[in-house]
Amino acid sequence: MRYWLGVASKEHVEIGVAGGFSQLCHGKQAPLNRMKEGDWLIYYAPKESLKRNEPCQKFIAVGTIKAGCAYQVEMKPNFFPFRKNVSYLPNPYPVSLQAVSDYPLWSEYRSKLRFGHLEIPQELFEYITFHMFEA
Repeated sequence: MRYWLGVASKEHVEIGVAGGFSQLCHGKQAPLNRMKEGDWLIYYAPKESLKRNEPCQKFIAVGTIKAGCAYQVEMKPNFFPFRKNVSYLPNPYPVSLQAVSDYPLWSEYRSKLRFGHLEIPQELFEYITFHMFEA
């Protein structure tokens, strides 16, 4: 079992949660293929929307990767992103980036958020999810 952090706007994460899927790095297949059934995914939203610069800066969704391969869908003409099915946990509490900044080695992972998808250690996953479900 592995633990992953995905980065997308809050608006896009909410669409994925409602549809039971993950779509990462503007629809690329490779990040999805790294995640296997039973792996865990946390989403961090730096912004409210892709088209606006209103900050969100919160961890907002967590789920487990379901069985199956990444699949392609047509979202609009000439845009065919890949997705992978995810079973999201209900009602997580949005946790600010500041709330986890005291975690040892967080600065090492924070600098990698720009990649849009990264593996994190189990301890960091548990630290973030503890805060997401303690309220």
